[in-house]
Formats: sequence, structure tokens, C-alpha cells
Amino acid sequence: MTLYQIKPKFQALLRPLVKRLAARGVTANQVTLAAAGGSLVAGALVAALAWLPGVFLLMPLWLFVRMALNAIDGMLAREHGQQSVLGAYLNELGDIVSDIALILPFALVVPFGAGEIMVFALLAVIVECAGLIGPLAGASRRYDGPLGKSDRALVLGALGLWAGLGLSLAHAAHWLWVLLSLLSLLTIANRVRRGVAEGEQARQARAQAAPHAKSSSQPVE
Repeated sequence: MTLYQIKPKFQALLRPLVKRLAARGVTANQVTLAAAGGSLVAGALVAALAWLPGVFLLMPLWLFVRMALNAIDGMLAREHGQQSVLGAYLNELGDIVSDIALILPFALVVPFGAGEIMVFALLAVIVECAGLIGPLAGASRRYDGPLGKSDRALVLGALGLWAGLGLSLAHAAHWLWVLLSLLSLLTIANRVRRGVAEGEQARQARAQAAPHAKSSSQPVE
């Protein structure tokens, strides 16, 4: 089970707040930009103050806020008639920018290394691209796990909490990023495989429906 599967319960808790925001004229795009901008600021602050004890505690705090903002912008768009083409672009690009901004500061945590974290950041981008390609292949936007956006946020939040509390990290802890990268590769494979299967199924359904549609359009003599 991924966090996407428990998302409806989280949205139900946020729905009263979303209604108040909509009544006050707050738009989904404004919330999306706030989430992306806040992630850039949070990532920059943590990176700039990485030497300061406890600064990584900002990570789990902000990641929870970001998760709430992501849910709020989607609910504003769907439930309050604010869906737009621009909003779709802002949502997807904002998520990718936010992920990079929040992953890279961990390169400053000992004994983590910059190399494996850069690889993980790149794979996080590819994971989202694999999901986005779904509609181009005749499938839906794919959210398959095991390491989607929300799951990634949970992992980063836990690591930020651990580092922020000053808990020791074994020298072998850098292998954690290797494991996360492997899970990202599995996520990419799942999204591609299931997207291809869904797209092929949709294509076959259209091919089967085409002769019936053609025959039904023939004039009756």
C-alpha cells in the first residue's frame, strides 16, 4: 500500500479548509506556486545552514505542509471548477522542482555522498516523467509505486527527522540511497509496464469498437 491509497482520508480532513479558501478567492494555481516556492526556500535554508544543529528538522515540517498544499490545490481544481491547462503544467513542474530542491541538501549530511544523492534526484525526475507519459501512450497518468511522490516525501521526512535530531548514522548509511534508487528504478518499470498494458488494452478496445461504429453508420436501403 502506498500513501496514494490513503489520500482520500487526508483530503476529507482538509475539505473544510479548502471550502473556506475557495470562498476567499484563493486559487489552485496560487497554492501550487506556494508549494513550489516554499520547497525552494526550505531546501535553500537547509543547505545554507546545514552546519546548524537541528536545521534538518525543517524537512519533515515542510514536507508535511507541502503534502497538505498538494492535496489542497488538487481539491480546489477538481471540486471548485479551477482546473486549467496552466494548472496542469504548474502542478507537474512544481512537483519536480520541489523534489530536487528537497533531495539535494542531504548531500551535506555525513556520511551521505553527493554522487548517490544526485542519482536519486535524477531518478525521482524520471519516475515522474514515466507517470506523465501515460496519457501520451493512451493510458492514464500513472501513480504506481513503490516509491511515488508521497512515498518519497515520507522517506525524506524521516531522514530529515533523524538527521535533525542529531542521531548517529552508520558509515554504511549511504547505501540507503542506493536502495532508494533501486526502488525508484522499480517504480519506473512498474509505471512503464502498467502504462503499456493499459494503453494496449485501450487500443484494442478502440479497434474492436471501430467496425461496429462503421457498420452502424451505413445507410439502410
